Amino acid sequence: APPPPPAEPTFGLSGLLAQEANTTAKGVSLKYAEPADKAMPRRNFRLYVFKNNEMLKGNNGVLHLHRQSMYLFGRDTDAADIPTEHASCSKQHAVLQFRVREGSTEVHPYVIDLESTNGTRLNGDRIDSACYVQLKDKDVVSFGKSQREYVLIEEDD
Repeated sequence: APPPPPAEPTFGLSGLLAQEANTTAKGVSLKYAEPADKAMPRRNFRLYVFKNNEMLKGNNGVLHLHRQSMYLFGRDTDAADIPTEHASCSKQHAVLQFRVREGSTEVHPYVIDLESTNGTRLNGDRIDSACYVQLKDKDVVSFGKSQREYVLIEEDD
């Protein structure tokens, strides 16, 4: 019997390059890729971190959110921009993403739960997984069953 014809090369997308490009400096593959409408914040936002109704002390109590277009929350310290230490939080739990919506020039913060087991809460209510939810001034975000609460404050100009 004649030998089978050689296999034709496949030039389709494998996704390997995109996966490699979406890793941290420490080589951790990220579950999240930024959307096309990502944007750097044009105003200064802060997250004030509370536990048991008390603000955390020092630099852990205030997080400045104007240096990046997205911030990853999670237990994996090699991947997360803002580590969550609670056991009920996923390694890559949620993202705070700044976006500029079509037909607008304003940049707004959004939160998206990365299909975590124990969910993300906005003002006490669990949000749908894998859906962006716009955040407003003084919104409270929490992750899993952690008692830490992150209060978003938009700084006045």
